[in-house]
Amino acid sequence: MAGPKHAADGAAIPVLYEDNHVLVVEKPVNMPTQEDSSRDPDLLSVLKEDLKRRHHKPGNVFLGLVHRLDRPVGGVMVFAKTSKAASRLSDSVRTRTFDKTYAAVVRGRPKEPQGSLRHWLLKDTRTNTVSVVKPGKDGAKEALLDYRVLGSAEGLSLVLVKLHTGRPHQIRVQLAAIGCPLYGDQRYGAGANEPGQQLALWSARLSFPHPTQRETLTFRSSPPERHPWFLWQELVRNLPEQINE
Repeated sequence: MAGPKHAADGAAIPVLYEDNHVLVVEKPVNMPTQEDSSRDPDLLSVLKEDLKRRHHKPGNVFLGLVHRLDRPVGGVMVFAKTSKAASRLSDSVRTRTFDKTYAAVVRGRPKEPQGSLRHWLLKDTRTNTVSVVKPGKDGAKEALLDYRVLGSAEGLSLVLVKLHTGRPHQIRVQLAAIGCPLYGDQRYGAGANEPGQQLALWSARLSFPHPTQRETLTFRSSPPERHPWFLWQELVRNLPEQINE
């Protein structure tokens, strides 16, 4: 379901769906999800201002952050417009009825065309980096994902990733751990990537139970048709058809 593009603070944010309870948008690449030390315009603040302007609301506007995307990552995101919706969507995340599928371009090609990855990840809050550690290490959390290779070209592979857990930097760290760092990832693939390359990770599908209605909402988004995505132009253009329900 598509909607108009609203502009706020000079940033055009595609709105995919909106009702009284949820707001689903397509996050631009290189935009922080929420305010950070860079002080650059962030998605949450821009959307709040946009809601305030469009609905002529005085004072502060409530908009709940349900999940996050790393700054370089674009694609589908959902926000809660009420505290009840925020609570129920958070429950969906916790109970894993909140389904997320990503498209990624990685260096090399995984040994198996499809499979599951299970690692234990530990975050260093001082450096904001995540590493793979042995199971049972204090503070480590289990990370699970499934992947499927859609195609390979020029030493790169287009991969679909379905998350079962939502750990920080999870996709980037787990794929790097099997020798396939993401294209453009300077943090977990610095040896394979060049400075200035755009991280090739995209939130391609989001599915979740509506917080007040008895239905599941599903939204899809295709990555931009530019390098390295255009190496698989037809696959990228028709990516929603490649994603299983």
